[in-house]
Parts: sequence; structure tokens; C-alpha cells
Amino acid sequence: MYRKISAILIPTAIAVGILAYMLFTVWNDLVIALQNSIPAYLVLGTLICLSAWWLRGWRYHTILSNLNYRVSITASAACIFVSQSVNLIIPARLGDFVRIFILKHDYNSTYSEGVSSLVVERIFDLFTVALLGAVAIFFVLNAPPWFYTIIVFPIVAGVVFFALLLFMGKFSSENRYIAIALTILHEIKRASLSSKAIVLLGFSSGIIWFVDILVCVTVVMMFQQQIPFAIIVLAIVIGNLVKAVPLTPGGVGTYEISLAITFGLAGVDPAAATLIAIIDHLIKNLVTVAGGIISIYYFGDWVIPSIRTALDSKLGGGDRPVR
Repeated sequence: MYRKISAILIPTAIAVGILAYMLFTVWNDLVIALQNSIPAYLVLGTLICLSAWWLRGWRYHTILSNLNYRVSITASAACIFVSQSVNLIIPARLGDFVRIFILKHDYNSTYSEGVSSLVVERIFDLFTVALLGAVAIFFVLNAPPWFYTIIVFPIVAGVVFFALLLFMGKFSSENRYIAIALTILHEIKRASLSSKAIVLLGFSSGIIWFVDILVCVTVVMMFQQQIPFAIIVLAIVIGNLVKAVPLTPGGVGTYEISLAITFGLAGVDPAAATLIAIIDHLIKNLVTVAGGIISIYYFGDWVIPSIRTALDSKLGGGDRPVR
């Protein structure tokens, strides 16, 4: 019991502490920044954010098709909505396991195929984001050295991983756990390494993240700030790469402070930078939660017990078989 409580409360406290500190340091300027905002851009940003979810659903539908599962775009998007909504509440991205259970329940997929589909999605996300950052950082003269490290590492890791996949098929093992790992790697290769898959998943990932950047652009316009596009791209890149390390639920706190630091490179007022970072993440998280609630009704009441099972198996120390 204490393990479950601490696993949730400690990361949540970190997230709240970061946000509280950010707001406290610019408290006197927040009202002025809010008074000068244009709320209409909030609506535009929300609509743009919704379109990104349809694109994510299409990409996940493509990944599952490569694994020979015919899942509609609506159901694919709903899977992501539910898992990402749980990730906003529970740390360490445990919500991803809910997606695996949904695929098992509704489409009779194996657990290894569920894991493989998630890995493919994550790899294309991180690799695409890092590539966007590698382009954007050339237009930012005063980027700190640690930005380069954060951007280069996923690119190198992605190249090494895809190179490893090329050799899959040449290895086998009698060890149960090694055999499971090899099975997952084979499935990842099947879902991602054909010429068609690379083009479709690569292109769709680029569009998804361009749309995500546009959401932030609308928030910048909402607060009437003049921020170079390269800085906005770099902010989203750094924010999401930092958020990939699951220190807090949904990266809340770490994402915002990363964006605010990056906006500071362009001389943006700290109050405006803080509000842009918080509102940008708030739009994306509220759309995620709303979509998650609707998606639970879409799949049916059985999803709630599966969420509990996912959390109990990981926070409670239990384990699920993989086949």
C-alpha cells in the first residue's frame, strides 16, 4: 500500500513543486500578461490539438496494420487517448500497459505485439522530435550545451536501434526471457522497417509534431509575443525530450520549465514564458483527458477494471505473462 501511495505522491509533489516555483517567481507580472492575452487563439489552439489526435490515430492504425491487426482509426486514437490519460495521473508511463490490455481484450493481440506497437510509436516520436531539434538548433545561437546532448542522444540511439533490427532473424535462444525479447524485436522490425512503413510512419510523425508545434504557436500569439519559429520548435523539442524521462505524471512541471527556459533564450519576459508553457501543456492535457473519458465509453465499462489491473500489476509488484 505504502509503495503504491509513494509511487504516485512523490512524482506528483515534484510536478506541483516545479509549477508552484515557476508561478511564484513571476506572480506579480502574471495578471498583466493575462490581461494582454487574446483568448480566441485558445480556441484555435484546441482545434489544432484535436487534429493531431486524428493523425496519431492514423499512425497507430498503420502500425497495427503492419502487425496484421485491422483496427479502425477511431479505435486506434481511442487506445492512445485512454493510455495517455492514465499517464497524466500515474507516473512512469504505466498507462501504456492499459493500451496493451485493450488490444488483447478487443483484438486478441499478444502482449508482445502490444509492447511492440508501443515501442514503434515511441521510437518514431523521439527520433522525429530529435531531428526537428537538430534542424532548429542551427538557427539558435545561444543554446546551452546540454540542449545538444539531449537532441543528439535520441538520434544516435535511434540509428543504433534500427541497425540492430536489420540483423534480427540471425539470432535465437533457448532462454525464455531472451526469446521474448527477440520476439518483440522481430515484431518491431515487421511493423517499422519495410520501405513503406518507414515512409508512412516517418512522414506522419513529422506532420504530427509540426501540428504539435503549431499549438504552441497559437499560444504565443495569444500572449502577443514575438518569438522566432526556430525557438518555438526548439522549445517543443526540449520539452518533449525531457518529458520522455518519466519523472512526473505526464511530464507536468518538467515540460513547462523546459519550455520557459528555451523561450528565455529569445529574451521572452519570464511571466509570458511561464504562461505560454503552462497554457500550451494545459491545452494538450485537457484535450487528452476529454478524449480519454470519451474513449472509455467508446470501449465499454470493462476498461476501468483493466486500468486497475495495469496499475496493480506494476505498482503492486505483480507481473503479467507475455506471449
